[in-house]
Amino acid sequence: MSVLRLAAIGPRRRAGAPPIEHSLLLTATLCLVALGVVMVFSASSTTSLLGESGDSAYYLKRTLLFGAVGLVAMRILAVRGVSVIYRLTPVIMAVSVGLLVLVLMPGFGVEVNGAKRWIGAGLFQVQPSEIAKVALVLHGAALLATRPRLTRSLGDMVPFLMPVGVVCLLVVAEPDLGTATVACFTAFALLVAGGAKMRHLGLLGLILLGAILLAILIEPYRMERLVGFINPSVDPAGAGFQANQAQIALGSGGLFGVGVGESLQKAFYLPEAHTDMIAAVIGEEMGLLGIVGLASLFGLFAYGGLRTAQRARDRYTKLLAAGLVSLVMVQATINLFAVLGLAPLTGVPLPFVSYGNSSLLVLLASVGVLLNIAGGARVPAAKPKPAAQARSRNVSGGRRTSRDGRLRVVEGGRAAGPRRKSSSRAKGRDSRRGNRRSRRAGARRRGRAAG
Repeated sequence: MSVLRLAAIGPRRRAGAPPIEHSLLLTATLCLVALGVVMVFSASSTTSLLGESGDSAYYLKRTLLFGAVGLVAMRILAVRGVSVIYRLTPVIMAVSVGLLVLVLMPGFGVEVNGAKRWIGAGLFQVQPSEIAKVALVLHGAALLATRPRLTRSLGDMVPFLMPVGVVCLLVVAEPDLGTATVACFTAFALLVAGGAKMRHLGLLGLILLGAILLAILIEPYRMERLVGFINPSVDPAGAGFQANQAQIALGSGGLFGVGVGESLQKAFYLPEAHTDMIAAVIGEEMGLLGIVGLASLFGLFAYGGLRTAQRARDRYTKLLAAGLVSLVMVQATINLFAVLGLAPLTGVPLPFVSYGNSSLLVLLASVGVLLNIAGGARVPAAKPKPAAQARSRNVSGGRRTSRDGRLRVVEGGRAAGPRRKSSSRAKGRDSRRGNRRSRRAGARRRGRAAG
């Protein structure tokens, strides 16, 4: 093969390569999922072996199963995610709200640790709040894209804020204040991306903080968590127990950690080690370098996602990408801050890493939509209305329908009828001029003959 032929093939391959945003998102997601698989097994093997299941790989098997399904969904949505999601947004929103209502009804919701957050049985349990968070992003992006004036004032924001309020009230009733907080902050970030004014955002922020404080004050266990966050030493065996054990785990890891699988805190000392507190196990087994690596992967995801939103091809895909990235980053920030002692414990899992079937499946599907946007997807073009189609059929082929229903030939954008009329008039004028000239010539010849 000649050098010139190789040079011709090279640029073609480079042109077909995925953009850098696509690679960043895919790399960060796969690394986080792989880290989550390893750490879920490490954090849960001891307790699951000595617990009811008697299988050290009980949570690992479930994570692998739902992770595989999520990766397949991500691959499918990476090809046609935007076009599918755009059409199904009303259905997804209605289904998520219906499931939230259903989970609160007697006999439907599955109660775990005093909270009814799941619906279903056995392996096929679904957490509707995870679907509702993504549904709010989809609905909000579509609404702000088609109606940009919603961000002009607080009164104009009501159609955007009402679904957020309904979903958050239903989630708080489960009770699950942490997930409702994630949904509110994500909606707040979507308004920022939509161009809302700072004074309106500041007022909404004060309202949101007031609602969160009110929700904490009306529930005693939430007040205990807040007190345990402010001063963990007040009740080290009660409200401050989980926070204290997380700090012990992080401190025991040092710089390089004690080694994967060698954690002591995960064995009956650290509650919810494989879900909410998995970052503490990472800190103990991998040390400070493990926490820095974890934060770097989320930073890589955020960078790739925000570049995707910036380079998206229309307003809807820009807002959708910004909302989905904000959903992941808000959830990761709240979880890491709680583990590090910088925020109260909320029960929010770490995206892609913590054990959670519904969370992993929904988030991987969301990444598939992000990858589709990074690949250049845009909102599907609307089909022309029947009247426009009929008009285009009448004009096509050089024909146009007149008001009386008869067809007229169109040439150069004008009907040929008036041209025929004007040409006949011109011919009449020319013939009259010719007759005058012939009469004058005949008169001159007769005059010369008479002379």
